[in-house]
Amino acid sequence: MVKSAVLVVDMLRDFIKREFISPSRASRTIEAIKGLLERARNKGIPVIYVCDSHLPDDGEFKIWPKHAVQGTKGAEVIEELRPQKGDYVVKKRRYSGFYGTDLDLLLRELGIDTVIIVGVATHICVLHTAADAYFRGYRVIIPRDCVNAPTDEENEWGLKYMERMYGAIVEESERLGV
Repeated sequence: MVKSAVLVVDMLRDFIKREFISPSRASRTIEAIKGLLERARNKGIPVIYVCDSHLPDDGEFKIWPKHAVQGTKGAEVIEELRPQKGDYVVKKRRYSGFYGTDLDLLLRELGIDTVIIVGVATHICVLHTAADAYFRGYRVIIPRDCVNAPTDEENEWGLKYMERMYGAIVEESERLGV
């Protein structure tokens, strides 16, 4: 029997409200994720928020502007998608939700074999989380309308890469049966 969990990656104020993803792109993604999360919760599918939570002098800031610093408003999940009672939150300091976190332990304790990954950015944190899920033996599903990147090209590149390299199922969220 397949047991799934939804991983909500980096739907944080610093990525959405500071317009890393444009408002029009973000609003479409937010609405699709809201619908998927409602359906998942109604079916008893665990929802796990995987969130950047950086130290003030994090090494990642040599590559990217400062973002999602622990304890700041920017590191908070956007209001529209706030975690609800019974949801889980895993904090990360690198692109992958698995690297240096207890995400794998949590998924195994929950008996999960399939991860449905949503959030931003398709070609960075979603992709690296999908890679590490695949490497650990999880089946990976990416709802196409529930992920986004700054450009269409980056978004499509990430989706095609995950589909080809990790065997990810890439499909519209409404068609997943969740």
